[in-house]
Amino acid sequence: MNGMLFKSIFLAMALSFGVVIAHADEALLKPFVLASSGAGTVAEKTAQAKAALSAGGFTVVGDYSPYPDAEILIVTNDELKKNAAASEHGGFGAVQRVAITKAKDAVQVSYTNPVYMANAYRMQGDLSNVAAQLGAALGKVEEFGSKDGMSAKQVRKYHYMFGMEYFTDLDVLAEYPSYEDAVQAVDAKLTANKNGLAKVYRVDIPGKQESVFGVAMKAPTESEKYMDDRFIMSEIDFHDIKSTAHLPYEVLVDGNKVYAMYARFRIAIDFPDLSMMGKNSFMNIMKTPDAIRDALQKTVRK
Repeated sequence: MNGMLFKSIFLAMALSFGVVIAHADEALLKPFVLASSGAGTVAEKTAQAKAALSAGGFTVVGDYSPYPDAEILIVTNDELKKNAAASEHGGFGAVQRVAITKAKDAVQVSYTNPVYMANAYRMQGDLSNVAAQLGAALGKVEEFGSKDGMSAKQVRKYHYMFGMEYFTDLDVLAEYPSYEDAVQAVDAKLTANKNGLAKVYRVDIPGKQESVFGVAMKAPTESEKYMDDRFIMSEIDFHDIKSTAHLPYEVLVDGNKVYAMYARFRIAIDFPDLSMMGKNSFMNIMKTPDAIRDALQKTVRK
């Protein structure tokens, strides 16, 4: 096999399976940022984080505990909403998620990396100012969530492997006569806490007929566990530094349609190193994408 042919085959395989090939001089991004890790309780650290975020110019629009020893704050500010307004389906990037998690003897405070998420959701601005604001408010020890990281270009074009969805392959869950009908219906249906789904937050995007909702998922029965936040994270969030800020899932009302990201993208973009097979792998949550889609669709449809 000649060298050129070998390189072509290797590149094709790398692109198919999400292998990261980046130039040495490119800044590499990871999904999450560890702000701090140390002694204390989840309640104490949550109160401190809320105060710091408020002082740093953020508004906490949602707060929920997906399972014991974990609290998640959802925050936004004017810059996040302005960037969302300038971006197609930008509502997905209108918030950042802050997690407070007890892991062994320490309490970790972490948050989504705004620059990574801006590229993952193909937004107009890179949210570097928001990243700096979160770092100033909460701290920054290290980025984490993947071993090697990806360049902004790679994150922007990411999909886990050949045949799996990109960000642009959004799932249309429902369609209503108008935006007003859609947003009112989705708000009411999620607030009703049916099918194991509950509303965590709602953010309306200024100047657009667009609203994003955060959705907590708790399986009503054992047979429905594949859509459950706690079950999913027990399988995939197994490293020492916890990726609790992966949660919650989102639903976007854009115009008269209700969208969600496919779980094969939404989970993979936050866990790009997760193996396909073996212990703590995608194989263990193979039924999750359809389970999430079915629960969301059943809840928000007309």
